[in-house]
Parts: sequence; structure tokens; C-alpha cells
Amino acid sequence: MLEYDERILYRLKELLGESRIAQILNRLKEPPAKYYARVNTALADPEDIVELLTARGFEVYRDKLIGEAIYFRVKGPFEIPRAKLKVIADKFAAESVMLGADLYAPGVKKCDKVKRGDRVNILSPSGDVVAYGVVKMDYTDIFRFKRGIAVKVLVSRYRAPKLRYTPEYEQGLIYDQSYPAILTTRILDPEPGDIIVDMCSAPGGKTTHIAQLLNGKGVIYAFDRREKKVRRVEEEIKRMKLKNVIVSIADSRYLHKDFPWLKADKVILDPPCSSIGVRPKLYDKKTYDDVIRLAEYQKQFIKVAYKILRKNGLLVYSTCTITIEENEEIIRYALTLGMEIEEQLIYVGERGLRILRGYDKLQRFHPDVIDTPGYFIAKLRK
Repeated sequence: MLEYDERILYRLKELLGESRIAQILNRLKEPPAKYYARVNTALADPEDIVELLTARGFEVYRDKLIGEAIYFRVKGPFEIPRAKLKVIADKFAAESVMLGADLYAPGVKKCDKVKRGDRVNILSPSGDVVAYGVVKMDYTDIFRFKRGIAVKVLVSRYRAPKLRYTPEYEQGLIYDQSYPAILTTRILDPEPGDIIVDMCSAPGGKTTHIAQLLNGKGVIYAFDRREKKVRRVEEEIKRMKLKNVIVSIADSRYLHKDFPWLKADKVILDPPCSSIGVRPKLYDKKTYDDVIRLAEYQKQFIKVAYKILRKNGLLVYSTCTITIEENEEIIRYALTLGMEIEEQLIYVGERGLRILRGYDKLQRFHPDVIDTPGYFIAKLRK
């Protein structure tokens, strides 16, 4: 169930049409047909990885535009067998389970008095049945230990590849990531010798992509405000054996004060947003006030990005949402600071919405037309 304040969608309906917005919202409830990953070209050749994964039984393809991008077909929807017992997962765990992931104990909200070996249905908090599986620990242990697999999934609504169980993943040769997110780093176009700042780096997808493209010939400063998130980025860098990344705990709204010496050739900014474009969605609720608060928050990052960029430096801004307030209106604000919209290297999505000059150099992904998450990318020059 998606509950969005009518004001969130009002301007989009004016520009895209009411029927089209309805189609977009429907597509958000299901996963894209292609599940993307990125080959770590600092360690491996994409063709070799395709061959290795194919030999393991995966149906894998190379993307035609981005050399390091590979994808797999998502299967489904499948009919889920019914069970008498149930386990309720939190929203994020349920959305992963719907794609075939096992349910881990931290993702369990509540459950019947299940015991090891019981067959159960896994439900979302809103009551959607997302999978059928076998319990791996008694219900008391689920909440006592809060770790390990609580339910092994046997049948899920959809089935995506479990890449994180492969040797290729463990060896740091692949990173699963959405197609627009992979494209965003390609639009940044890291070059040897660049000093690059990733302002909101967790969980590390764009940071590690930049690092593999630089291949040791440049420096990346990766920031995030919470220690847990920073540790996650560090773990990914270590797993993928990447170099020249300096990770720090910092609130990027104050980088110009906390790191006054920091001057970047390029900045990548994927700030906290309303995440309306994320797929698949079982449940989501946002108010217009939520969106406005986030937009004001995003402007604080943009202002600092402008300050830490060298003259003629480039900023690539992206979000996984479709609202105008968090996308085109943020770019309008950037223009008032003295930035200019740049043409992007690759266009796969649609151009921006016609509410500001240079809209046709922006890029939007709407899942009713392009089967990806909802997404927005802008490239700006200081």
C-alpha cells in the first residue's frame, strides 16, 4: 500500500498526466525485470566474470552501454503456498524476502510460536504474503539472539539471484547496484589524478565504483555522518581491495568548516531523500511536509558542495525519488549559487521536467517507461 499526500503528486500530474502517475505508482510495487550488478574492473574483466557466473548456473548478460555493468533476469511473480503459521518481517526485510532473500532474525517484527522445522508464510507489516519458508530457529531464539537466519525462504513472490553467496562476491569482484546508480558514477566521469568527494557515501556503491575507475590514480574522500555507515563503506572497500579512498565520519553539511583545506575537482552527492522511486515497495507513506523537509536538507549539502569545488569543478547530484521538490527545484537552487547545468555523457532515461532553463540536460527515470527504479541525475559545473 502506497500512501502519498496528494500534494506530493500534484505538480507531477500537471506535467506528466494523472494516468501516467498512476502507472508509475503501480510499477513501484513490483521489481524491475533486470537485476543489475557491477564488475570490479580493478580486479577482474567483465567477460571473465560472466563466464564464471554462467558456469555456476546463472543466466547473466552484459549491458550494452556500460562495460562493467551486468544483469540477471528477475523471475516471477510466483504463487506462494499457504501455511498455518506466520512470521511478520519489517518493511525492508519483507521487500528483500519478496525477491528471494532469506529472513534474518533482526528483520523479524513478530511471529507465531514457531519452532525449528515449521513451515511458515512470511508477511510484510501491512499483511502482504511475500514468501513461504522453513523456520531455522525457535521463536524464543529469534528474539533472544537477534542474529542468523530465522526463516530459510523456499518460495518467494519473485526470484532474483543471490549474488552475495557467490565466491565472486566474497572476493570483491562484483557489487550489486541499480542501473541508474551505476550510470551516475559514469556521468561523473572520474579521471586519473582527480580529487573526488563523495558527500553521502554509505553504503559504498558510488565510492567503490569511483575507486575502481580511478584504479589508484586519484583520491576519493568519502564521508558519512554515522559510524555504522562509515564502517560499512570501509568493509566494502576492503572486500573489493580498492585503493586511494579516505573514509571519515563527518556531517557533510559542514565539510567547508571541518575540512577547510578540502578542495575537490569533482563531487558526487546522493543525499537522503524520500526514496519514492525505490522498487519493489510493499508499503510506503510520505507527507508533503516530509518532502519539503528533505528538500531543505538537500539544499544544505548543495551549498557546501559548491564551496568545496574548485572553479570549473563538477558536481553530480542524484536521488532515488521522483518529486520535483527534491530534484528540479534543488537544481534551480544550485543555479542561484552560481552553478550551470552540464550535458551528461549518457542519456538512458527521459530529460528533466520543463520548469527551469536547462531542463533538457537533466535525466529522469520513470519506471512506467524505463524498467528501473525511479531516479534523477543532474550534472553541474561551478
